[in-house]
Amino acid sequence: MSLCYLNGRYLPLDEARVSPMDRGFLFGDGAYEVIPVYSRRPFRLDEHIARLGRTLASIRLPDPHRPDEWREIIGEVIDRNPWQDQSVYLQVSRGVDDKRNHAFPKVIRPTVFLMSEALVTPPAHQREEGVAGVSAADFRWLRCDLKTVSMLANCLLRQHAVDQDCVETILFRDGFLTEGSASNIFVVRDGVMLAPPKSHLMLPGITYDVVLELAVKHGLKHEVREILEDEVRHADELWMSSSTKEVLPITRLDDKPVGTGRPGPVGRQMHAWYQDFKNTVMRSE
Repeated sequence: MSLCYLNGRYLPLDEARVSPMDRGFLFGDGAYEVIPVYSRRPFRLDEHIARLGRTLASIRLPDPHRPDEWREIIGEVIDRNPWQDQSVYLQVSRGVDDKRNHAFPKVIRPTVFLMSEALVTPPAHQREEGVAGVSAADFRWLRCDLKTVSMLANCLLRQHAVDQDCVETILFRDGFLTEGSASNIFVVRDGVMLAPPKSHLMLPGITYDVVLELAVKHGLKHEVREILEDEVRHADELWMSSSTKEVLPITRLDDKPVGTGRPGPVGRQMHAWYQDFKNTVMRSE
């Protein structure tokens, strides 16, 4: 049984209990992060903590811990669980109130919860063959840049992919690419990598940042700009990126091949750069 952290206590996950009056349960009023861990070392931890802080500040929820305290708690959760590679889930809600009221409680006592699971990255056959995606209109709210626990729209969009035996749903809003239901999306056309710009319509992904940094470092031609839906549908390559998917090619979209229908050379190179970067960072920490 995995061990979790709940409001200052480390305990078996099946013994953790949260009040039904918790605003995370009642309203989805909270923030979260998912932190990949390789060889018991959290990847880009400072960036994840900083993004959590930005989300909490934006939803007016006081951060219950300093960065050094977060690092200590996350490290303890990692140490108390059995896997070398882990996926640490961290959630902060606005806590328990004595009544159901949309307005914030006068006294806020955040609920802090962390748990860990074995990190499962894409299997070799998915990296070698690519995966299928579907498209949908992006009907989510207008603050997708905040990593909040109000995830029903994302769940519906992700299920849309599952129902069609696909791995991801690529989202379009007003004729432009935003992101995936649980990932950022990159496009390659004529050897140039395209990335949609950060805005309130997409989550600023930690892996998204790494991909752009690697493009700069290795001199890969790239543009950060709005991407038309037509450019996506006629792309040479599509990739998805996230903390658990890393860099994964999408070779079919809406049951049509992307480019040649096989992972392309730019995506294969980016995946190799990402693995080298990840391994270098883990060795140096």
